[in-house]
Amino acid sequence: MTEKEFLKHITTDVKIKLSSEFDKNFERKAFFDKKWATTKLMNRRGSLMVRTGKLRRGNIARENYNGINWSNSMPYADLYNNGGKIKVTEKMKRFFWAMYYKTSGALSKTKGGEITSSQRNKRMSDEASQWKALALQKTGKLMTIQQRQFIGNHPQVEKFVKEIINKNFDDFNADFAKRNNFK
Repeated sequence: MTEKEFLKHITTDVKIKLSSEFDKNFERKAFFDKKWATTKLMNRRGSLMVRTGKLRRGNIARENYNGINWSNSMPYADLYNNGGKIKVTEKMKRFFWAMYYKTSGALSKTKGGEITSSQRNKRMSDEASQWKALALQKTGKLMTIQQRQFIGNHPQVEKFVKEIINKNFDDFNADFAKRNNFK
């Protein structure tokens, strides 16, 4: 095995292992052992980071001359991965109003047209109130997005890389000894 082949084995093994671990962060709802911040917005459609799966599927690993780079094809990935602030836009406000009307219009009513006092209605009413509060924000106001990191450096990443390098060295040494009849 040449030096180039040896390095290629290590790079490929690291790429596969870390890509898998970064994907598992979505199942863990954490960056390895650091739990993601919870959202204040009520959500009945699963985890905030996994609703459509686009963010999870958008992870891309590219090998280059000096290692491996991970990125994500979704435009909002960096905002979630690092946290930050965004300005409220008119388009966002239209979405918030649409969600308000959708959730407030879904309340259960009696035959007489009165709104029932069920748990479902309370939950829907609370969610509608949250959408309305978001819709009433002024355009240009800064909203803070909490960090929910899923790609990056972590002590676990370093541990995996060391394990992979050590295993590849052991395999290389065993192969070398076998080819040269060392015992």
